[in-house]
Amino acid sequence: MGSWLFLFLVGLFLAASVSGVGSRNVTYDGRSLIIDGQHKILFSGSIHYPRNVIETLVFWNLHEPQPEQFDFSGQRDIVRFIKEIQAQGLYACIRIGPFVQGEWSYGGLPFWLHDIPGIVYRSDNEPFKYQMKKFVSKIVNMMKAEKLYASQGGPIILSQIENEYGMVEAAFRDKGPPYLRWAAEMAVGLQTGVPWVMCKQNNAPDPVINTCNGRRCGETFPGPNSPNKPAIWTENWTSFYQVYGDEPDIRSAEDIAFHVALFIAKKGSYVNYYMYHGGTNFGRTAAAYVLTSYYDQAPLDEYGLFRQPKWGHLKELHAAIKLCLNPMLSGVYTTMALGKSQEAFVYRGNSVDCAAFLVNNDTRKTVVVTFQDSLYELPPKSISILPDCKTVAFNTAKVRTQYNTRAVETSKKLDSIVKWEEYKETIPTFEDTSLRANMLLEHMNTTKDNSDYLWYTFRFQNDFSDAEYVLNVTSSAHVLHAFVNGSFVGSTHGSFKTKTPILEIKITFNKGTNYISLLSGMVGLPDSGAYLERRVAGINTVRVKGEHEIEDFTRYSWGYQVGLLGEKLQVYTDSGSNKVKWNTYGSSTHQRLTWYRTLFDAPAGKDPVTLNLESMGKGEAWINGQSIGRYWVSFLTPKGIPSQTRYNVPRSFLKRTDNLLVILEEENGYPLGISIDTISITKVCGHVSESHLPPVISWQGQNKTEHNNSKKHHGRRPKVQLQCPPGRNISRILFASYGNPTGDCENYAIGSCHSFTSLPTIEEACMGKRICTIPVWSKKFGNDPCPGIPKTLLVDAQCT
Repeated sequence: MGSWLFLFLVGLFLAASVSGVGSRNVTYDGRSLIIDGQHKILFSGSIHYPRNVIETLVFWNLHEPQPEQFDFSGQRDIVRFIKEIQAQGLYACIRIGPFVQGEWSYGGLPFWLHDIPGIVYRSDNEPFKYQMKKFVSKIVNMMKAEKLYASQGGPIILSQIENEYGMVEAAFRDKGPPYLRWAAEMAVGLQTGVPWVMCKQNNAPDPVINTCNGRRCGETFPGPNSPNKPAIWTENWTSFYQVYGDEPDIRSAEDIAFHVALFIAKKGSYVNYYMYHGGTNFGRTAAAYVLTSYYDQAPLDEYGLFRQPKWGHLKELHAAIKLCLNPMLSGVYTTMALGKSQEAFVYRGNSVDCAAFLVNNDTRKTVVVTFQDSLYELPPKSISILPDCKTVAFNTAKVRTQYNTRAVETSKKLDSIVKWEEYKETIPTFEDTSLRANMLLEHMNTTKDNSDYLWYTFRFQNDFSDAEYVLNVTSSAHVLHAFVNGSFVGSTHGSFKTKTPILEIKITFNKGTNYISLLSGMVGLPDSGAYLERRVAGINTVRVKGEHEIEDFTRYSWGYQVGLLGEKLQVYTDSGSNKVKWNTYGSSTHQRLTWYRTLFDAPAGKDPVTLNLESMGKGEAWINGQSIGRYWVSFLTPKGIPSQTRYNVPRSFLKRTDNLLVILEEENGYPLGISIDTISITKVCGHVSESHLPPVISWQGQNKTEHNNSKKHHGRRPKVQLQCPPGRNISRILFASYGNPTGDCENYAIGSCHSFTSLPTIEEACMGKRICTIPVWSKKFGNDPCPGIPKTLLVDAQCT
């Protein structure tokens, strides 16, 4: 997963401000990181700036696209970003790597490394170590020069070197361990004044801290490799990255909360959500087959909108853990069995301070356990948090946070024929090429990652009229398009799991010379695994089968062209588009590999903007010269739907009017079906029962002696809390039922018990407001509609 990213340390509300001046002492022991003498339990959220159009990029292949040609300007301004973190009073963790994986093309390594003689990436290899040290040192020295490490008064409290090396170390045999030791020594020797970590590296050399990545680190992490190191979870995957052709992998709020609570219960002290904010793989930055949309199911989605209940449920979890801080950081830690699959993790401080985590590992049934002479009901696969060892403040399986619905509104249909123009890409022949070889060249080493595309061309002499042949091509690239005498004859593609596509088609050659042009395409470079420098791609074999013979063209005379002519001319920019002749849309026979362009005005308002490419096939899109990424709508999932149809267009890319949209379409897309849409939260829903807990904010005082104070009692009841996004209010109650409604927030109905005052009560409490709170309480609805039946309140509301 990711390295070379930044983490906002957002959990537990960070009592210590970091915006002041003066150095900070950051150390650690077996319990946690220690900042200025205080132990800290920290939560952080991964936010990848190149994927969110925030003005910092921190990937090696973006900062040093060519040797010694560094670029830290504009969106690559890493220093500006760290300073913004500091201005917001937040800590930062900088994970330098510099190998990233991160579903980023070539793992973030610049491709020019491939051309260094004798280089072996991530190994005890002098050429690689030299380049790695040079880049890591440059980044560290930039941070030092701006006094951005905590030891200098800055926000950076933690750094990472390497990334998930434990997954490949064995492949390098005797060259792995020495490299690991060297990387640790090199990093520590840079004297940043803050600790270093290595994720998924159980044998991280001292003093570097070994950390966990994954979904279940409370269960899978073997723990620190020294009693003097804290337990850190550098990547808690909030969903999972998606590749073209696969269904989304959605992780529930309950599952995330369970595993975070378990990790913390077992003396974990730092949890980073990967990703906390989804993002976009703009341009050609995505790794092989990875979608342009990245972790859209994160607590903050690709557009920065709340993913509820994930965001709110985790916020409640953090608040509950905050109530436990004193005993957790200074108390005595014990564990005890509560049943066959149940256990308690207890922290006892002085006579007052005590916190407990009651865990039910049974995935099927609710159990009642006895803890300190009291009974506690634990839902399946859940953890109850007791900040005083008596009262439950939070249970991971009981979601009391609202749900929301993301809606799309079409702002502009780009369906006017007269406003679209087209430019057909030139299909090169052997005579058009200047790069020649008597062999099939490897794709990546030939393109040097300057383009997704490489043309392979050759000539074939046919001595018969209208002779039928079979063209057979095997490839280790991702996509293959075949043209004969300038006409498209067939294509094929691989998948994330099927790496080698094969094309076999019947063709008819003209008598005489025939020109075969094969377009090899990559959809991102590989990003992981050992010996990345040895990976190959491109066409492997080409055979033409006739009636009586098979001719192998593998060692034939080939002509090559790197990239497309439209790319070379940059027809997606204002200046480049004027270098070619554009024709009226549909003025001639359609051709695969066609560029389309039009102009559009930006949607009014501030809602996030998307480009709906549902009518297109495969290609790339640019707006005002900025690539919004690859699209591959024609690659369907097993359910028969595209993996992605809408593509993020940051408003920072847009002008008010006359935005230039240019599309490169490889297949048979229909640009008149494209639309400019906006995305917003239009519905919020709450589904809370009497068995749910009140909000954590009202927890304090629950264990006090109760008084006959209805207001106080009211404040400690379970509640439905609804909140529309800024600028929107509740305009309509779509459904309201106090009783035993059936279903959930996606599909609901009135049950056998229902208060007739449900709708008017909710309307009175919520209509016209951005935020409203309704207790799950019979008196709120006038009376008990069905005594003896447990009550639930389900409210679905529209935000306008």
